[in-house]
This record gives sequence, structure tokens and C-alpha cells, in this order.
Amino acid sequence: MAPAADSPQWRGPNRDGKSTETGLLQQWPAGGPRLVWKAQGLGEGYSSFAVVGNRLYTQGQQGDQEFVLALDAATGKQVWKTPTGRALGNDKGNGPRGTPTVDGNRLYAVAGDGTLVCLETDTGKRVWGANFAADFKGREPHWGYAESPLVDGDRVIVTPGGPGASIVALNKATGAVIWKSQSDGAAYSSAIPFDAGATRGLAILTAGAAVGLNMKNGELLWRYPNVANRVANIATPIVSKDLVFVSTDYGTGCALLKLTPQGGSVQASEVYFNKDMRNHYTTSVLVGDYLYGYSSDILTAMEFATGKVAWRNRSVGKGNCIYADQRLYCMGEDGAVGLIEPTPAAYTEKSRFEIPRGPNPTWTPPVVANGRLYLREQDNLYSFDIKR
Repeated sequence: MAPAADSPQWRGPNRDGKSTETGLLQQWPAGGPRLVWKAQGLGEGYSSFAVVGNRLYTQGQQGDQEFVLALDAATGKQVWKTPTGRALGNDKGNGPRGTPTVDGNRLYAVAGDGTLVCLETDTGKRVWGANFAADFKGREPHWGYAESPLVDGDRVIVTPGGPGASIVALNKATGAVIWKSQSDGAAYSSAIPFDAGATRGLAILTAGAAVGLNMKNGELLWRYPNVANRVANIATPIVSKDLVFVSTDYGTGCALLKLTPQGGSVQASEVYFNKDMRNHYTTSVLVGDYLYGYSSDILTAMEFATGKVAWRNRSVGKGNCIYADQRLYCMGEDGAVGLIEPTPAAYTEKSRFEIPRGPNPTWTPPVVANGRLYLREQDNLYSFDIKR
């Protein structure tokens, strides 16, 4: 029996878009893998999933309220539902964007209006909460807060985008402020940890730059503005050893930064900058020596160390990619889903199928966990069996 693997947070166990799971189908039957169940009642929103044990956790919106909800992984039936922020409405689709983060018996989630909640995973009962505007003078970004909280050690990292409180660390047990740092506005990115020498840090895109902070005290380690645009900085940084990759669209581009410990701090130097990987609302995934991701609307394979492009393909259309067991799972914004072999030699598609889409694009990234592929289209959730 192949080992199953939970996906407790945004982009999987390590926030890198990769599942540790094995024993999955390397090709799908005609028409796609077997549908185990379809659930409805998630409401509006683009929130993805945390999957832990027999539970799925996501966010949705109905009427004038956003909420976090838990579903049974075996059946798709709702276990609990807890109200969070007020409804978020805008021209790119209503409802929450961020994915809940599960840490032990606690869950952390950010609503579109900047309401942060810590809930009990078993019951959905609220343990503590905060509000980015009220508590940190945060300025809600144009399309709402889209962050998935980072839990690291005893702290939870979020980005209110307030003066002197662009990024904050809170005690995960109580919500008490540990540190506040910087004054950039919030973007739509989520933080990722890194280690450089003896320093534990975090990297994130704000509205003004890619920044690295000391995880312990919030001190600014480095700041790299070249990759920021004035519209929307969205992708999660990608960390590999002493390298950090950052990317945005709106004609901007991508950069690889090398981190060098210096005294008690860390310096970031540019290895390359190019316009060949412009991640819009999606984040690339690093498999071996190559990044696979959407440069605007074209799936692109790019050598991580050099920035050299191996191939480009329209694939399933502009969308999201994740990786599990020697395959990329790419979901286009029109509901097409492709199973692709990640090789720099050529674009190699093994299978594809489609789910129905409504008036909004299918922007929720797919999730692979415990032998299942989960695909969300607003109110609808599909669970497919992808085990061999």
C-alpha cells in the first residue's frame, strides 16, 4: 500500500506545490479518473483546501457572510461551518481567496475582508481572532485579502498591510502580537519560510517588493522591488536551499535571488531577472532542476538555475499546476484538467478531462491528498480517486 499524504496548508505539506504521495495513476481512463463524490454548498469563492485525515477545510461565502467549513473526506458532507468576515464582492468573483492552514487541532484562516480566525479543527469553535483593519490599520487590497496564513513554530505570520504592520507575527495559541514589521501595502501573496546560515527567515511579496524578514523578530533582511508591479503581486515565493524565486505578471517578470548570510543578517543578490516566467494568479512548481508554471497564459518549463526556457505550450489553458508522483496536475480556468509528465525535453500530456464551469473562471488550485484529487468550481467540489 502506497503511503497516503495529508495536505495541511496552501500548496501542500511544504508550501511548494508538491505532494509527497506515491502510487497514483500515471494515466487516466478516457473521461478522467473515477468520481467518488460531488458536494455542493461551499458557496462562492476561490479558496482551496487543507486536507488532514478524514477532513477537508475550506472557505466560502453565502449571502452577506464568509465562513470556514469542514467536510467529511469520505462523503463530502458538511461537518461544521463557522462565520468569519463580511461578504466580499468584486469584478473578479465574490468570496474568500485564502486557504486555511491546519496545525495540530487548530486551523487559521483569513477572510477577504481581513478577518483572521483561529478555530478548533474538531468543532469549528473560535479560539481567537483579529481584524487587519481594526487591529493593524491594514488597507484591504483591491480584490480583497487573499493570503493563506503561515504557521512556523509558535507563530502565525500574516500580512495586514498596515503602517508599521505590513507583516506581523502573532502567537498561534493566543493571537498576541510577537512583532510587526514594514509599512508596505498587502499584496495577494502568502509567506514561505527559509533558512540562511543560522537565520530562520520568511519571504513574501508585498505590494511594493519581495521582502525577506527574520522570523524571530521581524527585522528586514532584504528587499527586492524589481519584481513588484503596481497592480497585483500574487505568487508565493519558491525556496530551494539558498535560492529564492519570485515572479509577477502585468508585464513584469521573474527573478532568482541568492541568499548569503552576513554577520547576523542575510543579503539577497540577483542571479537573473527575465520576462520569461510571469506568474499571474498562479505559482510555479520546482521539479528537479526545472520550474513548471504559467507565464501569463502559457505553460512554461524553465531551468531554475539559469532562467533558460525549455519549452512553452498552451496546455489546458491558463491555470494552476501542482505536482504529485511524477506528474503535473494542471487545471485551466475553463475547467480543463491535464495530467502532464514534467520533463524539460518537451511538453508531454498523458491525459485530460473537464469539469463543468459556471460564469466565473476555475481559479482554485487543485489539491492531491490521500489518493484523491480535489477540484473546486465555486459552490461545487469534486473528489476523484487517483490511486493505482
